[in-house]
Amino acid sequence: MTITLQDVQAAQERLAGQIVATPCLCSRTLSEMTGAELWLKFENLQYTASFKERGALNRLTQLPPEQAAVGVVAMSAGNHAQGVAYHARRLAIPATIVMPLHTPFVKVENTRRFGARVVLHGAGVEEAALHAWELAAAEGLTFVHPFDDAAVIAGQGTLGLEMLEAAPELEVLVVPIGGGGLIGGIATAAKAIRPGIEVLGVEAALYPSVYRRMRGLPAVAGGPTIAEGIAVKEPGNLTYPIIERLVDDVVLVEESAIEAAVLQLLEIEKTVAEGAGAAGLAAVTSYPERFRDRRVGLVLCGGNIDSRLLSAVILRGLVRTQRLVRLRLGVPDSPGSLVQIATIIAEQGGNIVDVTHQRAFSKLSVKQADVDFTIETRTAQHAEEIATALRAADFAVIRLDDGAGI
Repeated sequence: MTITLQDVQAAQERLAGQIVATPCLCSRTLSEMTGAELWLKFENLQYTASFKERGALNRLTQLPPEQAAVGVVAMSAGNHAQGVAYHARRLAIPATIVMPLHTPFVKVENTRRFGARVVLHGAGVEEAALHAWELAAAEGLTFVHPFDDAAVIAGQGTLGLEMLEAAPELEVLVVPIGGGGLIGGIATAAKAIRPGIEVLGVEAALYPSVYRRMRGLPAVAGGPTIAEGIAVKEPGNLTYPIIERLVDDVVLVEESAIEAAVLQLLEIEKTVAEGAGAAGLAAVTSYPERFRDRRVGLVLCGGNIDSRLLSAVILRGLVRTQRLVRLRLGVPDSPGSLVQIATIIAEQGGNIVDVTHQRAFSKLSVKQADVDFTIETRTAQHAEEIATALRAADFAVIRLDDGAGI
C-alpha cells in the first residue's frame, strides 16, 4: 500500500483543531554550538507529550460507526497508549490498551486516567501484542497498530507538513526511527513538496534495525536504552518500503550522545525531551560535519521521560561535563586537615556536595585517610583549577572517575 501526499493532507484536515499545531522554532544557541541552523519541532508540547496523537487520531476518525461502537484495542508501553486512550475518550470510542506487565506505574495510571481499560499482560511488547490481537479477535475490537497502518503513517506525516510551512527553506530533516511510522509519513510529505530535501533517520545504536537492513546486514538489536520510544527490533511491513524509497540515509547514535542531548535541550531550550525525542540532536552533535552550514529540522518527538531517569541523566551529564567531580585526597588524620581542604575549595569557588572518609581499605599510612570530595564546579577548567590549588598545598589529588592524577 502506498501513502501519498494527498493522504497526509487529508489527515491534516481531519486533525485540524483536535491536536496541537506545535511550534517549529530556530534555536539560536544550539545553532551557534553546532554550526548548523537548527529548527526544533516541539512535539513534546502535544497534550499527551508525543507525536503519537496524530496517527492515532487519524485512524480513529476513520472508523466506521459500527466499529467505533464496539471499540478499539492497542498495544503500547507508552506514547501510543496515551494517544489512543485520550482521543478514543474524546470520540466516545471504548479503548482497551494492552501493556507489558512491567510497564512503569506512572504510564499505566496515565493511560487509565484517559479512560482506557488497561490490560497488563506479557513480559515484553511481543507478548503484549499477541494478547492484543487475541482480544481483538475475541471481542470484535479494531486493532490500532502503533506504526504499521496507512492511516497512522499519514497522520504522523502531518508533522512534516507543519515543519515545511514554518521553515520552508529547510535542507534536511532529522527524524527518529522506531517502527518507521513517523519517518515514513514525514518523508512522504516532505519529498512530495520538496523533492531535493534530505530525510535522515536516526536510530539508537543498540537498536539499528533499519540501519542494518538497508545495508544487507543481519538483524541485531537489544539492550537497555534511554530511547525506549525507538527501541524497535524490526520496522513495519508498510513502513520499511517507504523508508527504502524515500529516506536518504540512517545514522546511529550512542547512549552517551542521547543522554547529553536530553540535558542540552533541558538546559538550553528549557524543554523536556525523552530519549527518542533527543535522538535528532544527538545525531547532529555526533556527526557535526554532516550538518555544518545547513538548515536542519529536528523532531522532538516526545517528552515522556520518567522523572527518576531524568534525574540520573542530569547528574551523569554534570559528571560528563565536569561540573560535578569527585576528587580523592590523601589527608593526614589530624585536626584541621579537612578545614584546610574545605577552605582551599571555597576560595577557588567550588561547592562541596559530599565528603566520605576511607580508612580501613586505604593503602595509605595508618596515620592518613583517603577522603573523597564531591564538588560542584562551573566548568572542566574550573575543576582543574581547584585540583591545582589543592596540589599546591601538598595534597595528592586523584580523579575517581578515570583514576588519573590531575
